[in-house]
Amino acid sequence: MNRLTRATAKIRRLRRAGVRGVAQRAAARAYRATDARSLSFQLDAADIAGRVPVALPVPVSTLVDRPLTVGWVTSPPAAGSGGHTTLFRMVEGLEARGHRCVVFLYDRHGLDIAQRTEELRSGWPGVRAEVRDARAGISGVDAVVASSWESAHVVLAHCRKPAHRLYFVQDYEPYFYPRGSEYELAAMTYRFPFRRIALGDMVAGCLRSELGQDSDVVPFGCDTRTYHLPREETPRSGVVLYAKPDVGRRGYLLAALALERFHRAHPDQEIHVYGSQPTDLPVPVTFHGRLTPAELNTLYGRVTAGIAMSFTNISLVAEEMLAAGVVPVVNDSPLARADLSNQYVAWAEPTAAGIAAELVAAVERPDVATYAEKAAASVVGRSWAPAQELVARIVEDEVRGTARV
Repeated sequence: MNRLTRATAKIRRLRRAGVRGVAQRAAARAYRATDARSLSFQLDAADIAGRVPVALPVPVSTLVDRPLTVGWVTSPPAAGSGGHTTLFRMVEGLEARGHRCVVFLYDRHGLDIAQRTEELRSGWPGVRAEVRDARAGISGVDAVVASSWESAHVVLAHCRKPAHRLYFVQDYEPYFYPRGSEYELAAMTYRFPFRRIALGDMVAGCLRSELGQDSDVVPFGCDTRTYHLPREETPRSGVVLYAKPDVGRRGYLLAALALERFHRAHPDQEIHVYGSQPTDLPVPVTFHGRLTPAELNTLYGRVTAGIAMSFTNISLVAEEMLAAGVVPVVNDSPLARADLSNQYVAWAEPTAAGIAAELVAAVERPDVATYAEKAAASVVGRSWAPAQELVARIVEDEVRGTARV
């Protein structure tokens, strides 16, 4: 092929791709050339554990009934992050029992602690904890709690003095990755000599079946003070999607394909999307961006059904939808069912057709309003208080050698 032929073929390809396609190809080349992917890796190489330690320095347990100082290690919180919200609920639970908490933030690119403190206070005003940079050292605490696989490595690297080390495990995080380096770096942290606290039976089961590790188990909760039926009855119509296109376990591609089928069957039903900016959705949608919990409850009060996908631990979104009277359409799997047992969940075959069929069934139900009331009633009284109580007792037990009643 001569130079002119190659140039002509290239022009034809560019015309077929269009302006957007050309921009995407240029961005992809720049992404590969600059190794931009490495920005998403959350650990400095020097902070990655080279082995699983057999033991770590632990202070002598004491039965002295004094307030504890408990450190919590996490990434900088982002508004709307469910994982951070659950973690900070546990912090509030310790603080409510009179303990002092310190949040140690880790960012390998550097931190502005004043800015991050302001963001935490704004997003989670109930948290009183001091905020520090984990890379400056994790010290001055009776106990320190890792909250993700990355933060478990950080605890090993930056908590050198004797302390009781625990690990609040909200998901089986190796499943976030293909089998490879990140998978193994995540899996090895569950063998660190930390006391493991599993959020729910799915996590506890995976720790046991995959790695033979036991854990303390605390239950899922639901914030039914925030999520509830509208004060005044509102006609329900349409469906809603929590969009996380860049988080594979949230099933965005399947959700998009299902919404295309749903729209063909019910073009009269409005499709609402919140969270991240949706990409390549071939149907008209109303995008709400990031919503506060109160704003989200208002949106839930208007719609009939919502897609709440998760291919690892169950998403908190599913039960929050139920509390507001929304039928959550969830991909059917043993992992998702392990911590969500509710007759009003629409368990869908994880295919575009299966998810769309459950959405269609929900909006075609003749008793939409009555069904919404029953769905909400099924979770009335649910809260995070039992989990907060258990986590606090486990931390106290780890430090004192006995749980305070």
